[in-house]
Amino acid sequence: MRILVVEDDEKIASFIKKGLKEESYSVDITDNGYEAIYLIETNSYDIVLLDLMIHGLSGIDVCKNIRGKNIATPIIMLTARDRIEDKIDGLDSGADDYLTKPFSFDELLARIRVKLRNPLNTSNIITIADLTIDTARHEVSRGAKKIKLTAKEYALLEFLARNSKKLLSETIIKENISDMAQESMSNIINVYIYRLRNKIDKDFDLKLIHTIRGLGYMLSDEDV
Repeated sequence: MRILVVEDDEKIASFIKKGLKEESYSVDITDNGYEAIYLIETNSYDIVLLDLMIHGLSGIDVCKNIRGKNIATPIIMLTARDRIEDKIDGLDSGADDYLTKPFSFDELLARIRVKLRNPLNTSNIITIADLTIDTARHEVSRGAKKIKLTAKEYALLEFLARNSKKLLSETIIKENISDMAQESMSNIINVYIYRLRNKIDKDFDLKLIHTIRGLGYMLSDEDV
């Protein structure tokens, strides 16, 4: 999952980035409204965390601008402004949620999870065949078997699951999994796919993780 943080307070931006990366989100940061619009237009983000008081252009104007271009990326406003009027302005400008500072990071994570849910699924549980992923607890099981995964293995599996039956290239995966693009091994995605297969598919007749040679990977309960 890839998140853009638009925040002009370096300490807050660093705190948010550190926490999100620990949850295996891929994070970009800017403190400028004009740059935020450019980044949102040119990249595929799952969530935008947007402060109101930023350089160049206000958060309200950023929100109105990208909504005016029919960009539907979920936006959570993070701001010290806690008046009802400010919240109304933020939501009316196109934001999906509004969280006032100081905030609990656990609450921020919960609100992010809500925005990442499939609109047809209001649960934290992703189920594909007999594979179950609890995105709130980061717990995975297949059938009656509980599966222990490292942070990066889990992040990769959740990303595949949220995009089940979609072909995902190595480039797309690296852009959306924290620190994956910085790994020195050129075949790092293949290595993690191999590890996941050993834990997810090895002991089961139905294989869920598929490789489409030269194109990418897919999680699906159907033959590919």
